Amino acid sequence: MSSHRRYLLFVPLFLAVCTLLGGKYGPAILSASAAQRNVSPTSDDDLKASIESFTKIYDVVDQNYAEKLSPDKAIYKGAIPGMLRTLDPHSTFFDPKEFAGMREEQHGSYYGIGMYIGPQPRTGKTIVLRPFGGSPAYKAGLRPGDVIIQINDKRVDTATSTEIADMLKGPKGTKVQVVVTREGSPKPLVFNIIRDEIPRNSVDEAFWVKPGVAFIRIQQFTETTSKEVEDDLKRLGEQNIKGLILDLRENPGGLLQEGVAVAGHWLDRGQVVVSHKGRAYAEKPYLARGSQYGENYPIVVLVNRYTASAAEIVAGALQDHDRAWILGDTTFGKGLVQTVYPLSDNTGLALTTQHYYTPSGRLIQRDYSNLSFLDYYYGKRNQVSNPTDVKQTDLGRVVYGGGGITPDEKYAAPKLDALELSAVRKNAFFDFSVYYFANHSATLPKGWIPDENVLNDFHDFLMKKGVEFTEADWTRDHAWLRDELRQEMYITAFSYEDSLKIGVEQDPEVQKAIAAMPEAAKLLAMSKNRYGKQRASLQ
Repeated sequence: MSSHRRYLLFVPLFLAVCTLLGGKYGPAILSASAAQRNVSPTSDDDLKASIESFTKIYDVVDQNYAEKLSPDKAIYKGAIPGMLRTLDPHSTFFDPKEFAGMREEQHGSYYGIGMYIGPQPRTGKTIVLRPFGGSPAYKAGLRPGDVIIQINDKRVDTATSTEIADMLKGPKGTKVQVVVTREGSPKPLVFNIIRDEIPRNSVDEAFWVKPGVAFIRIQQFTETTSKEVEDDLKRLGEQNIKGLILDLRENPGGLLQEGVAVAGHWLDRGQVVVSHKGRAYAEKPYLARGSQYGENYPIVVLVNRYTASAAEIVAGALQDHDRAWILGDTTFGKGLVQTVYPLSDNTGLALTTQHYYTPSGRLIQRDYSNLSFLDYYYGKRNQVSNPTDVKQTDLGRVVYGGGGITPDEKYAAPKLDALELSAVRKNAFFDFSVYYFANHSATLPKGWIPDENVLNDFHDFLMKKGVEFTEADWTRDHAWLRDELRQEMYITAFSYEDSLKIGVEQDPEVQKAIAAMPEAAKLLAMSKNRYGKQRASLQ
């Protein structure tokens, strides 16, 4: 998916994902003695009085509210989240379903049939968006655009996409029957599928973008991320890498330890990756473990305004140690560490317990005082950096805290024009792909590119969808429309993973990263020269 289309689809999901994926997750139990160690008699009396006041208010509401009060809704959805919202934007409470979902995200796999589903924009019916390559759904022949009408013996016409997703999951080796309608098919199609373990790989792309230059994209940091990176580097042949593009755009973060392990692969053993400290915790540095080949090639890291948390730890560590050239937009600015406390009834509390600092000592947390919740996540960001938090990289380059990671080189993707934006918003590429394969074979030759006959069909399809454009607009955007269409149609003809690779190859920011590789090489050479002299003096 191109950077433009990925961004437009990503933004509505960022709030939920960033809440689920904070900086440090690993279940922690808060003992009673620990909870009480700093409580004075006065504060204990104040707390008791406040709880009594809340209980009285709850009783009044429970007895007199116009409708029957739901305790779960009042406490789990109201009182507790309301209290946490007064602390910071990242402390949050998980109800049982949310807590289970968070653990599933961390674990990196689940049992099911392996596909993304969602509501169809026009009808609201749940459709297949894309099966994962190699999954049971992919092998069975399910396609993007298939409308799910029945699971086993139950009709799901009125079920939500979330409810249908839960029905598709189940123990490994169990059977599930999926019935769909497909455009161009006169009757429903029945698929009998055996559930299997579905890996949720956090590294969705790792390949040679050009000879000698590898590309790796990390979507988030889960329990398996560092192993995935190591495995991909081994598969590519890390000793042959002449340059690496590390894509952290739209990466909302995740597990702190995994971010440390990933960054540490490209740093000297013993170098600080990040440190954190909080009111109840002493300062703790996390150190790089080093690697055999990880220090031998230049790196360009791609970031944008939705690169957050653990992803910022990686970018900040590589920048502070002058190990990588950072390209893109200023990152989100999340420097708060959450610890998860499992609670009763399978619920959980993600509480901000510490702040983290980059190796140079930068606190990158963005100011959230006097901001609404939505403005913090989606609003215009006026504060770029804190002018009083001035630090230096190992080579003496000036960097600032307080507003995320400022890239070494800014990159602003070209804005979509009216035709391009309308085609994306009207879901034209997806819908045309469904329409096309309803009337043509889903088998395409390797390296296929839409010819003029296909593009002429797409031209007429856009007009029928109400996308307004002139022939001059069509001529101007011809190449962009062709490339976007090719990428979308690869999902059905080949796989979603093949489509992602096409998107990377067509991404202008990736081409910019290739052009910036000499800047990363200069940093690497200067760092080696500096550290080489230091090591020689110590001998």
